[in-house]
Amino acid sequence: MDPSETTNAALRPVESHGLLHEMIRSFTTLAQTLNLSHAVKELGSTRQTVRRHITQLEEAKGEALFVVEDRQYRLTEAGARALPEALSILARGNAWLNNSLGHIDGLQVFSSTLPDGWCFWQQQHSLGRIWASSSCLQREMVRSWCMAAGDIESPHMEHVRPYLIVYRHTSAGWICVEFGAQSFFVKWFGLAKARSSVGRSLGRMPGGEDFARMLDEPFHEVQSTQSLRLDHVYTLVPSHPDGILKPVNYHRLMLGGRFPDGSLALYSLVEPSSDIEILGHDPSKIVQPSADIVVNLDPADAKFER
Repeated sequence: MDPSETTNAALRPVESHGLLHEMIRSFTTLAQTLNLSHAVKELGSTRQTVRRHITQLEEAKGEALFVVEDRQYRLTEAGARALPEALSILARGNAWLNNSLGHIDGLQVFSSTLPDGWCFWQQQHSLGRIWASSSCLQREMVRSWCMAAGDIESPHMEHVRPYLIVYRHTSAGWICVEFGAQSFFVKWFGLAKARSSVGRSLGRMPGGEDFARMLDEPFHEVQSTQSLRLDHVYTLVPSHPDGILKPVNYHRLMLGGRFPDGSLALYSLVEPSSDIEILGHDPSKIVQPSADIVVNLDPADAKFER
């Protein structure tokens, strides 16, 4: 074959599938139930339709997603690899259709508002904002993280570690393994609740499975790439001890890290601030953080600010 023919073939557009959304819904539902009857009932579809969707998807991808043994469905290796992204596509698609997801200069904006008034607004920001921030804590955190090469036990992390929430990802989800004594979680909920929460999975906010998946994406992104991400967030959080929902706005800096055994960790620095910018969010709702929840590092204690 002439090399130019190979190039031209590679450039030809892939056939469009108008039922792609339904095909992915059938795949993800069957992948999660591994039972055709249960999947059909959950989808409100028919056995023939679900089977057809799976066949079309396998033909389009060029690989088998399931094997059937004794009438029992089982994901192939390719199917298991495809499932997380398929679920993410559905979650992002639903959020986009609901005008809950967008991008500004390639950075994500995400929100969710429920009928009872609860809401969550999040906008990703350029890391350049760290260097322009009036607070030195974020800059100190990034510099310490770099000097420590992400190692949580490094001496370079000692002075900033008290401000962090440390997570590990497990089959049960994101597990909180450490709450720094100066972290926002401790300041907001108290030390007793923080100690009681160690080892528990990250609690789900209201909003459903698609919302939960959208919230998890930044965590997976930062841990997988061992990189950084900065978000501005506005939401309602139960207060301590009365549990009444109260507004809070903050900067969240997430950093990929490592535990002493080399396994992956994720560090989260939550810094309450009224200096937040979120597209579509009403600026009049932004609250001034009270002195008892402010998380800030005295420049005199910084190693790298001087």
